Amino acid sequence: MSKKSGMFYAPKGKPDRVCKDGDFVFAAMHLDHGHIYGMSNGLIEAGAQLKWVYDPHPQRVKAFCEQFPQVKVARSEDEVLSDKSVHMVAGAAVTSERCALGLRVMKAGKDYFTDKAPLTTLEQLEQAKAMVKETGKKYAVYYSERLHVESAVFAGQLIEDGVIGRVLQVIGMGPHRLGTGRPDWFFEREKFGGILCDIGSHQIEQFMYYTGAKDAKVQLSRIANYHNKQHATFEDFGDASLVADNGATGYFRVDWFTPDGLDTWGDGRLFILGTEGTIEMRKYIDVGREPDGDQVYLVTGDKASHIPVKGKVGYPYFGQLILDCLNRTENAMTQEHAFKAAELCVRAQMEAIRIE
Repeated sequence: MSKKSGMFYAPKGKPDRVCKDGDFVFAAMHLDHGHIYGMSNGLIEAGAQLKWVYDPHPQRVKAFCEQFPQVKVARSEDEVLSDKSVHMVAGAAVTSERCALGLRVMKAGKDYFTDKAPLTTLEQLEQAKAMVKETGKKYAVYYSERLHVESAVFAGQLIEDGVIGRVLQVIGMGPHRLGTGRPDWFFEREKFGGILCDIGSHQIEQFMYYTGAKDAKVQLSRIANYHNKQHATFEDFGDASLVADNGATGYFRVDWFTPDGLDTWGDGRLFILGTEGTIEMRKYIDVGREPDGDQVYLVTGDKASHIPVKGKVGYPYFGQLILDCLNRTENAMTQEHAFKAAELCVRAQMEAIRIE
């Protein structure tokens, strides 16, 4: 997969198997977004067995099978959902259709793992919550910019260890490259949910996680379509400011203006202010210095450090998720957290001021 395209973000880490072959079986369905490759690879590295793939478009199935030749091609969605050996379904459907897919998956007695954003409306959120309550199944979300980035994982470990004290503020920058070959639905707001709901979901989830917040209020949010007027309902810029229930504040900016000269899909950065130190993450590249991402800059009362963590931390979320499904625990991410991040990104989108 090309580093130029965030559509097919599929990092590979250090395999850390938490179960034996056959202990945890999953299927991949509705491959509308390339994040399904990262989701599948992360589960496989943690010991999951990929059994089925289903998508109504043969070309997408063919490409997926080339990447994962061990997988069987299902003739229908029902063939997957009726297979009692399947524990989980991973899906990357059109954003507005992700909730409906999750409802079908959970109704069939399986846990659901969806690409972000996990839903696009508050009505869908209530439907998902009700189905989780009815079935006891999980509605897990691939917030990849924290879960599948080693510098982001490492920052969480530093915060958990108290290295920078209480977190007071998180500032995120999430530029992306628009590129070419995006599907039509990607430019239709009703389907992709809006920029703050879509790629803004990464930023809001990180803010909630690093601050340890249970809830937050959107103070201000803005959206614009500055440079893609041929797509009337598309948005290529958005930002938002939030205040958490514990007093921490957050600001983020997301956009589709990564210059062609950058050798990756976006110069994602995160700045975390604590009472006893600061953390900066240069996630995907260190511009003008290092081609590799996962560069962490840590300043405490004792010293300032540059810590490259690529290939050293791994991605523990996937193993934790598998064990959570097998043991019915909540160590990878609580359902409350996954849903609250989803709610806030929808509210930020709904309340946004549109800049004309």
